[in-house]
Parts: sequence; C-alpha cells; structure tokens
Amino acid sequence: MKNTFGQSLTVTVYGESHGSAVGAVIDGISPGIKIDSDYIDKKLAMRRPTGLISTGRVETDEYEFLSGVYNGYTTGTPLNITIKNSNTRSGDYDNLEVVPRPSHADFTANQKYGGYQDYRGGGHFSGRVTAGIVLAGAIISSALEKKGIKIGTHIKTLHGVADAEFSDYEKDIEKLNARHFPALCEEKEDAMKNEILKARENLDSVGGVLESAIIGLPCGLGEPWFDSVESVLSHILFSVPGIKGVEFGSGFQFADMYGSEANDAFIYDGESVRTKTNNNGGINGGITNSMPITVRCAVKPTPSIAKAQYTLNTSTLKEEKLVIKGRHDPAIIHRARAVVDACLAIAVADLLTMRYGTDYLGR
Repeated sequence: MKNTFGQSLTVTVYGESHGSAVGAVIDGISPGIKIDSDYIDKKLAMRRPTGLISTGRVETDEYEFLSGVYNGYTTGTPLNITIKNSNTRSGDYDNLEVVPRPSHADFTANQKYGGYQDYRGGGHFSGRVTAGIVLAGAIISSALEKKGIKIGTHIKTLHGVADAEFSDYEKDIEKLNARHFPALCEEKEDAMKNEILKARENLDSVGGVLESAIIGLPCGLGEPWFDSVESVLSHILFSVPGIKGVEFGSGFQFADMYGSEANDAFIYDGESVRTKTNNNGGINGGITNSMPITVRCAVKPTPSIAKAQYTLNTSTLKEEKLVIKGRHDPAIIHRARAVVDACLAIAVADLLTMRYGTDYLGR
C-alpha cells in the first residue's frame, strides 16, 4: 500500500475515518523550523466543516507530535503527527460492506483488500485522512513563507457561479489566506453558498473548479521529463479525494489557440527576466521560469448524497435502492482548498530540497 509522497522530503499518511486517529509522518524535513501552533490551527480550521454547507461531523482536530519536535522546533528527524478521531457514528455504514456507494471507493477497496479493509466512514479513503496532510502542509508552508514563497487557492467556479480572477497575486493570496471561504469576491461567495444550500435541500451535491497560484519560486526547479513540475504537482493533486482534472496555465484552452497567441514573450522589467503573459503557468520545459505557477483542479460533486440511488448488492448480485445514511458534505470544494494548498506546499518543498538540499527550509 503506497501512502508516501516525495523523494527528498517525504510525507506519509495513515489512519482511517473511524479509527482512533489519522496522521502523517514527514521525513527529510529541515531542522530548525519553528512550530507555529496558531498558523497550524488556522490551516486546520480552513479544512474543518462549518454550517449547513458542510458535513455535520465536526472534529476538534486535537493533534500531538509523537516525534521530530523539541523545544518548539523541528529536529530534522522523522516528524510524526497524530490527530485524534472522536466524533464518529460507525453504525451509519453497516450496510456498505456489500452495498457500495456509487462513485465512491467502497467497491474498489473491497476488491483490492479482499474484504479486510475498514469501510466505516470510507476508512482510509475518507476525506478525514486529509487532516494529516493539511497539518503536515501547514508546517512546511510556514517555512516556505519565510522564504517568500506563498500559495493561495480560490474557487474559480462552483456549479455555474464564477469568482473574480487573480489580478495582484500577492494581495489576492494574502486575502484568500485570511478568509474561511475561498472566494476573492464576497458577492460570489454568497452566490456559491446558495448553490451549495440548494443542492443540500435537494438531497444532492455540487462540485466546481479550484484555482491556485504559487509565487516566489526561484527559476530552475523541476526536471525536463518524468519529474517535471507539472508531473510532480499533478501526482500529489490527483491524490486528493474528488479531484478529477488538473491543468496548468491556459490548460485546455491551448487547444483553441494559435501558437502566436499561446506563446509567452520574454521581457526584462529592469530587475529580472519575466514573461509578458503567463499562458504556460510559470513553467517551461517542466522547469519553473520564476513567473507565478497557476494550476486548476476539477473537483467532482460529493458522491455520498442523501438522494435515493441504485447500486448493486455484491452479496446477492441484485440491484437495489440505496439511501445513504450518515453526515456528508453537499460540497467539498471549499474545504478541499486547504488540502490543495497543503499538497502544493509539500510538492514544492520536495522540489526545493531536491535542488538545494534538505536543510534549505530551515536556513
């Protein structure tokens, strides 16, 4: 079972939705990174559900460092973080062992693990496991920010409602990281929340597109082929539950452009070389060119919905109606923002330590 991401700086996730805890182990992390509990708590709060637009399962996310931290700083040895689970209702999932939810991992997990998997709450496939990713990402992101590297994500579109575009990347990222709901425009936030509430009232769910920007990266990160920046970031982003598409820069819009429209001309602005446009999203030949990296993720509607659906009883091999019990999100996209930010921080840190050494983030 492969649960580790990275080559130089690695993050391993563990735990199940209704087990005693979830968590992460960071290896290859620099010594001397200050553990900022306020910063970590803020990032965890962005992932935590709130109100009717989210699941009713709210965990306190009480965490503990089992190793790798001493006197408030990382030691450089493997850092093990555990986050307790307490608010579980496992009885809601009793029938899912033989009646898999459509578009969920119930069926494929059963096939892979031969029925030995913990299916309660989705088990190891649950979004609950992302709490460990967000916590690990918060530690890494705090170190990146001291290097001038900042990451921000907003909901570009949600069920037909479009947010404002990135304009001033630094100010926009600062604004997003201060807001619980990831929209640049407050009017669009209200419209998006209304769409989520409509889906909830209809016992359904909605998805959308997240757009992220990374600024402050040095030119020259990444490799030309199998460890290109796009390859590394896509790898970790596609690991996030519910993400079904990833594109960089103009992405699929390139298909409708001429080369003269798509190319980014190089200029000198008096201080550094940059490009006049950023259709390639800050990456040329798999390598950063010092422009902002822009990446978008398509997030599917939450598969666990309260509306009656048909599925197959894998014991009787007969079709039957399924009404899913339990507490589920009418949309996960606003909570997934924190997970995407964390994943980008982890991937960027791995790229940086591959090029500059594992002590880079602590210097």
